[in-house]
Amino acid sequence: MPTLEFIRSEIEHMRVQIGRQRKEILQLQRAGIATASAEILLQRMMEKVERLCLQRDELKKAEPGPVKGKVLGGRKW
Repeated sequence: MPTLEFIRSEIEHMRVQIGRQRKEILQLQRAGIATASAEILLQRMMEKVERLCLQRDELKKAEPGPVKGKVLGGRKW
């Protein structure tokens, strides 16, 4: 099972790739070249990021959070 850090880095990597893909689509449109297949690829990339974000959120929920109600010294009154 992938770790939370791995998923976070994968999301960041995919977001960079999405930015590059968008720029490439703009260049193709300026040149008058059809961009349908590039737009489909962009959509799949964005869906993958959404799935990774959901997976990240699930892992964050499963992680134990800070203990509530305890002082740093751990005093028991």
